[in-house]
Parts: sequence; structure tokens; C-alpha cells
Amino acid sequence: MSSLSRRRLMFAATGLVAVASAPRVFAQATMAPTGPFKLDPLAYPANALEPHIDAKTMEIHHDRHHQAFITNLNNFAKDNPQIAEKPVSEVLGNLGAVPEAIRTGVRNSMGGHANHTMFWQIMGPNGGKPEGAVLAAIDSDLGGLEKFQTDFNAAGGRVFGSGWVFVTVSKDGKLAIETRPNQDNPMMDGKRALLGNDVWEHAYYLNYQNRRADYLKAWWNTVNWKVVGERYAAAKAGTLDV
Repeated sequence: MSSLSRRRLMFAATGLVAVASAPRVFAQATMAPTGPFKLDPLAYPANALEPHIDAKTMEIHHDRHHQAFITNLNNFAKDNPQIAEKPVSEVLGNLGAVPEAIRTGVRNSMGGHANHTMFWQIMGPNGGKPEGAVLAAIDSDLGGLEKFQTDFNAAGGRVFGSGWVFVTVSKDGKLAIETRPNQDNPMMDGKRALLGNDVWEHAYYLNYQNRRADYLKAWWNTVNWKVVGERYAAAKAGTLDV
């Protein structure tokens, strides 16, 4: 075969690869449906929580896992727009009103959306320390910061499989440590989450593998106590949403 013929064959093969690849790229760009539910960007760079949570974990967790909940909710909302017309807290607080055919899906995806929205908000670099009213509540209701963190980590370690560990806050400001399976949220029980940690493996596996206890301990370095204090004030005022 001549050199010219070989070059033509090579260019033709390259062209076929490009044509074959193009539809897949386009399909990926158009797979996520638009709709009333949106994924807010992180308020800090993906690497801002290193070394405690690595950038790749944050990117996968936020851009893929949380986005999957948004995509599912927008799919549900196509035929059931009412799930987007009410506050998330109202939908999750009255799941019995959601059509049975989509109830489990809405429970999982809207619960996941609420949990993760809270999760991104309460984390950040240089999060400081608890102070003021929220510190006083930790002291009175949870036995002080050190005991609280120890008990919170122990509760998170006991979650079987996937789930969350939360600090719930009542309307009168009372705090309690509680866990939920899967993507369940305290709003399903008429409560609010002051803060919470995701103990699904996707939240920590790249860095910590099966060492959930190490992740739980390191996670405290990422908590933004200013935001937690603001959430506490909002909870007492009855204005805390997710």
C-alpha cells in the first residue's frame, strides 16, 4: 500500500472515530432534564475542605450524586407539578399526600436534595468555633462540645449501611442527636436539622475507604459554625427551611 493510501486510510479511520464519538458527547450534555428544581453551585471551591474532604470527592458528591436527585425530581415534576409548587419542608412533612406511584421516589430524591442542600451550606473553610446561643444550647442539651462531638460520631458510626446523623432542633431551640436511614430527613417527622453529616460511603470512600470513624472525626474541621448559628436562629424563629 502506498504512503498516500495509508494516510487516507488513517484519516478515514480518525473521522469514523470522531463521528462515532460525537453523538455520545451530545447525549451526555442533554440527558439532565430542565425543570423547577435546580442544583445550586458550591459556595466555595471543591478543594476548599482539603485535606479533610478531597476535591474529587466533593465534585463527584455534588455534581453527580446531588444532581441525580435534581434530575429525578424534575422527571417526577413533569407529570406531578404540585411537588414543586410547595416548599420542600411541606412536601416531606406530608408524604402521604404525594401520589403513591411516585411517593418512594420523591421521598428518596427530595430527601436527598434537602439533606445535601443543608450539607453544603454548613461546611466551609475556616469554620471557626460554636459561640453564642448555639454554643449555650450545645452545653445545656448535649453536655458540652466535646461530649456532643463524641456522641455524634458514635451515632454516625452505628448507622447500618447508608444514612445520616443529624442534630435536630425543635421550635423552642432544644437540640438532639438523631440518625436517619437512606436519604430520610427530620422534616419527615415534623422536625428540622440544625446540621448533619452524610455517612453514605460516597461521602468519604476515596480518602477514607472503610474508615468511617476517621472521616467522622475529620469532618468537624469542615463545619462552618457561623452558618450553624444562623440556622439555629432561623429554627427558633420558625423560618428554617432545609
